[in-house]
Amino acid sequence: MTPVELSRTVLHAVRRAVDEGELSVTVPERAVVTPPGPGGCGDYATNIALQLAGAAGQPPRRVAEILRSRLAGEAFIGDVVVTGPGFLNFSLERNASALLVEEILQRGRRYGHAEGFSGTIVRLRCPAEARAVVVTDALARVLRSQGDLVRIECDGRRAPEWETVLGVDSSHSGSRSGGHPGSHSAGPRPLPDLDITVHPVPAPADPLPLGRDAARWALLCPAAHDRPRIPGDHLVQRETNPLFRVRYAHARTRALLRNAADLGFHPEPGPVSDAEALLAALGDHPRILTTTATHRSPDRLARHLVAVADATLPLLPAVLPLGDEKPSAAHRARLALAEAAGAVLAGGLSLLGIDAPDHL
Repeated sequence: MTPVELSRTVLHAVRRAVDEGELSVTVPERAVVTPPGPGGCGDYATNIALQLAGAAGQPPRRVAEILRSRLAGEAFIGDVVVTGPGFLNFSLERNASALLVEEILQRGRRYGHAEGFSGTIVRLRCPAEARAVVVTDALARVLRSQGDLVRIECDGRRAPEWETVLGVDSSHSGSRSGGHPGSHSAGPRPLPDLDITVHPVPAPADPLPLGRDAARWALLCPAAHDRPRIPGDHLVQRETNPLFRVRYAHARTRALLRNAADLGFHPEPGPVSDAEALLAALGDHPRILTTTATHRSPDRLARHLVAVADATLPLLPAVLPLGDEKPSAAHRARLALAEAAGAVLAGGLSLLGIDAPDHL
């Protein structure tokens, strides 16, 4: 069960409580589901009870208990605990992690992407400045992954090397990945539903000497209001470099798949112990893509990929059998989880316009 699915389950419980007269509130459009904070427990948590308490005219913990009774028996939810002032904490059943991994492996790099056209047309405007152009390009990729039709308009003349070195693909300026009926029509373009100006703090120096991947990471990783570090340590092949950790984690997952094939076993989703942080990060990926698109902030996706990589690396030493040990179901499950993590890392880097090499 992903956070998006859990959010829908929580809203269904709210709707049932309203229909049965225990709560008198307007059902919100979404319930925010995140990994539990300090004092929490389990796999995920939500503050929906605190959000509804005022309108319901009841204490948050009372609202939480009303919802807990309706959520405890839902499929794939093992336990629901109320903590603090009224947070609902969820522990998923063990086979829920296997289903999450299976879903990621089925979707591959497109895990978290929307299916079909969202119905939203977006026009992105940016000045002719290297960082603004790269941030706009990455944001367009993320918006298209969520089903939006995106057009890019640059105020000024872009340098030719931005396309060749930074990988800004001007050929996609007027279309959405996967196509949309009418997106290539010769007739008049439809008016956009959203008109967004992208104007981050400019880079303090020319990023082109860093090359495509390091330059894009340097420009995308800081929040729009923060000044990027040029050159920084983006080319250093060490753990201190977040981009290196992300790409290294991906390359290690690919190497493990090759090594496992040589040993004669393949990934098979199943329960994995001591991987709660990684499973939570993978399950949160669709929400991260949605919030990245909503808040127009590719830096959110970059930070999320670092979190996924940092949660992946501790798993990898236990994936392959040691010595004369025979591959077991646990090894196959860990290999499947590693492959899923690699798919999320590769898909996320692709949306940022950065390569995810199999060898590093």
